[in-house]
Amino acid sequence: MSRLLRSYAFTVIGIAVGVAGLTALGAMAERIVRFVDGGDRFVRGQISVAGQGLGLGTGFTGGGLLPAAKIREIARIPGVAGVQAQVMLPLDTSTSQFLTLTHELILGLDLSVPTPNRNYRELPVATGRFLRPGDRRAVGPGGRLSLEGRPYTVVGVLERMLTAPDRFAVVSLEDARELLLAKDPILLNLTLGRGDLNTGAAVGWLPSEDGDAVARRIARTVAGVNVTIPSELSRVLRSSTAFFSALLVGIGALGLVIGGLSLSNTVAAAVFERIRDFGIKRALGASDRQLGGEILREALGVSLAGGAAGVGLAVALGVAVNAHVARRGQHLFLFSPRLVVGALLFSAVLGGVAAIYATTRVVRLPPAEAIRRGA
Repeated sequence: MSRLLRSYAFTVIGIAVGVAGLTALGAMAERIVRFVDGGDRFVRGQISVAGQGLGLGTGFTGGGLLPAAKIREIARIPGVAGVQAQVMLPLDTSTSQFLTLTHELILGLDLSVPTPNRNYRELPVATGRFLRPGDRRAVGPGGRLSLEGRPYTVVGVLERMLTAPDRFAVVSLEDARELLLAKDPILLNLTLGRGDLNTGAAVGWLPSEDGDAVARRIARTVAGVNVTIPSELSRVLRSSTAFFSALLVGIGALGLVIGGLSLSNTVAAAVFERIRDFGIKRALGASDRQLGGEILREALGVSLAGGAAGVGLAVALGVAVNAHVARRGQHLFLFSPRLVVGALLFSAVLGGVAAIYATTRVVRLPPAEAIRRGA
């Protein structure tokens, strides 16, 4: 095998470069798919309710507050299983007042109420622990933080989910209210007390109920709130990322065509370069079956070697890039098992097709003609 790989060294390198490019594109697509699917599961698992905007530029509702009385009113709606008051605000408001998919956020949770999200009962913790009722000046995930000049102790780091919670610094509701007031002190003059300083609430529903129906029931019954319908929010999320998904699909399809043709042509050309060797073996008595089997084995070996090298190259570069951009909270490549296996199968299948084509061309030539062409 080592002799074979030396003979086909440049072929293996060419295949590796092509497969590496395809694998990197696939890893970017996998990352977007994971983000969209995770976000979709998150928004479908709860009803998000927010106060109507006051135009002050805080929270995820542009300044809207959800008073405690409204939260109690929501909890009495038939079909509601639980309501968790929340405060969400930008970690850094110096860049933009508008929240985006990549904005780093502070999420304050009422820790005395179980998380009502049906798909994320608990956010998975990688190290440490999640926040508990009574925790103050504690945060997770992240390093040691200073928020609005106040020191916070990190009690846990969440597992990387490759979706929205990766951007959250989770604190207690009381701490989030203090941070909200630090950004906009005037808010306290617009409410009855600190208990009314909520930018929204996550609402769960009973197993026997439909989430969309409960959301519409809340919207009809409770005045002065903004209610998101889970299925509609899911549709908005998917439509907002549809362009990037379609762009990657198009680039991936084009890459598959170009890469496939390049890989097949590379393998076939490498086989034809050794046509003189095969002609000599035919002259020495090798049968078509023996010759065809040898060519097929060589082509598959070269294709798999190039594919494995390409996948390894893509993974190495992807891990390096991910480590670099992780300092800014980004993650660009996701090398899933199905992607790695798919890249190797892609190499083997196209290498096999090219080998079969080359074999049929070689075995049809008389030995003398093969030797003459390879001279």
